[in-house]
Amino acid sequence: MAHSSVQGEGTRPEVRPAKGAAGPERPGRRGRRRGRRKHRVLRWSATTLAVLILGTAGAGYLYYQHLNGNIRKGERSSGDSKARKTEANAAGQTPLNILLIGSDSRNSDENVKLGGSRDNRGEPPRGDVQMLIHLSADRKSAAMVSIPRDTRVDIPECTDPDTGKTYPATNDIINISLARGGAGCTLATWQNLTGVYIDHWMTIDFAGVVRMADAIGGVDVCVRQNVWDRPTAAVPGGSGLKMKAGTHKVEGEQALQWLRTRHAWGSDLMRAKAQHMYLNSMMRTLTKQNVFTDTPRLMDLAEAATKSLKVSEEIGTVKKLYDLGTQLRSVPTDRITSVTMPNVVDPLNTNHVVPDTRNADKLWEMLRDDVPLDDKGKASDAKKTARAQATKAPSAPDDRIGVLVQNATATATLGPVSGRAGVLAQELVEKGFTQASKDATAGLSEERTVVRYPSADLQGDAQRVAKSLGIPLSSVKKSTDVSGVTVVVGSDWRTGNAYPKQTEPKAGQLPANSDAINGSDTTQCMPVYGVYQW
Repeated sequence: MAHSSVQGEGTRPEVRPAKGAAGPERPGRRGRRRGRRKHRVLRWSATTLAVLILGTAGAGYLYYQHLNGNIRKGERSSGDSKARKTEANAAGQTPLNILLIGSDSRNSDENVKLGGSRDNRGEPPRGDVQMLIHLSADRKSAAMVSIPRDTRVDIPECTDPDTGKTYPATNDIINISLARGGAGCTLATWQNLTGVYIDHWMTIDFAGVVRMADAIGGVDVCVRQNVWDRPTAAVPGGSGLKMKAGTHKVEGEQALQWLRTRHAWGSDLMRAKAQHMYLNSMMRTLTKQNVFTDTPRLMDLAEAATKSLKVSEEIGTVKKLYDLGTQLRSVPTDRITSVTMPNVVDPLNTNHVVPDTRNADKLWEMLRDDVPLDDKGKASDAKKTARAQATKAPSAPDDRIGVLVQNATATATLGPVSGRAGVLAQELVEKGFTQASKDATAGLSEERTVVRYPSADLQGDAQRVAKSLGIPLSSVKKSTDVSGVTVVVGSDWRTGNAYPKQTEPKAGQLPANSDAINGSDTTQCMPVYGVYQW
């Protein structure tokens, strides 16, 4: 079995005894057929899978039906969201986005033991760890982007696919979205905030983290001072993490403590940095172990992964997870960049944060346009392709083109600009689009202005309207959500009658407050807040 593979290669050649050799040493035909048949079964059943916690997944089949039975699945999106996929580049490739959610569920004896308070048992879980994995269209770079759990955002209306209960839209911290319709609601919340289309989600609870950490065999982490994350007279709780200054290999429950520690690092924002350090170290560890050719290690990892993860239904088989894993593990660690959403203190609650609009929007734009977060690559040509597309002739003169203008200028921190749709509808009328009118629909929110059209025969009309307002052709999109040419005025155009000229982000030009870490950086070491040093 040393040479087993998905293709079934590696059959051991038959060694025949010399002529005249003793009979008992040579198997008969029936025994030979039985041995070959058994070998074929083993070759095909002992293929392998490894899925990496909170960020990567890896290769192969392993006892296919058994592992498929381990996998739990759920609905991809259960909330109101209209994010659209990034257009394909010239090679026909599109980025891949996966939302990873660490649940604080205490709905089992194992999770209660690991996670603390029994008083919370039975309550809906919250998503205390939320991280987007972005894999570039060319599969040469990747990003891990965290949003702190206490970030106040708009959470859309969501319907729980298991109970059928509908939760109204609300404005609250992002970690409660998991309790308002499951992972599909958290996905919809992320999409509305970022404008990034998210292909899949994965969730893992306390017990799953421990199982995965044990299967990996430990991950190196570093602290600058002795740390003990324990209750104090002023602050209750704590993860229980206790270790001396320096680098240590953590696994099992100690790995969970590292990922959950918040007080000892000084803030929830620093917890995200510690999680990035752990994941980067884990990927380097797996690469060094050459785990994908180590059958016993793969068996342990595959068993732990399929028991620990719940995934969106469209990737809910071993084969699909394998295909996903082969793409993720192809990215070298020095092309992986970990960042935290730029944020500022919430003016309504100093214990919370809100997106730093200008810098966060720049980060979301880089993800939407597939611009590498490191400086070793170049931006995708998807936007260039869209900009260079042939302009179609409109189907009618300007004064015969019907145009609806919607006000979607609201953000998580700013209300909509009053009368914005009317102002731009009037601007279009003055430019000759006399059938332009405003839409009175309230509560819309879009990161970027877009012109939508429902069918190919109206593409030229939409392009003509966009050109008249200075909106780039890359923002003209076909959509089944509209019945005619519709200008959706986003939060990027809150003032003025001409669309503001956009400065396209370049590879590696991240906002200064995104706390970026490169995946190959082995020098990272967490500082410990004074109260929790010992």
